[in-house]
Amino acid sequence: MNASVELRPMQIEDYDEVRNLWEAADGVGLHEPSDCREQIEYYLQRNVGLSQVAILNSQIVAAVLCGHDGRRGYLSHLAVTKDFRGRGIGKRIVTECLQRLSEFVPGCNIRLYDDNTTGTEFWSALGWTLTGVHVLIHPTESTTTVDD
Repeated sequence: MNASVELRPMQIEDYDEVRNLWEAADGVGLHEPSDCREQIEYYLQRNVGLSQVAILNSQIVAAVLCGHDGRRGYLSHLAVTKDFRGRGIGKRIVTECLQRLSEFVPGCNIRLYDDNTTGTEFWSALGWTLTGVHVLIHPTESTTTVDD
């Protein structure tokens, strides 16, 4: 663990720095409009104090979105700056999120790309297990219809 790294809740004022971190990280898939500033601000307002950033020398070196739907927790876009990986920062930020989520829900989910072997190794080392569940996604605004 890195004692000089401070964890604190993510704020919308962190968005530009966090967005740059996410864009530089392998395995983080950003999607518009879901990951635009306005949507992230809404997410932070719905899940006050849950998403976290790790700060060292006034620089954000890690970040994760954390929220819940009342039944399950969700972690998204965990990223640690390459220079700071392997120092326990990712584990520390995940542990903080799980502790905060435990006040609301009994479990937590993440999504990983199938080819994200580094992410799979990280999460498995923390005790997370693959479930074999497929995630399907569809925009809420659609001009197409589904036939029965």
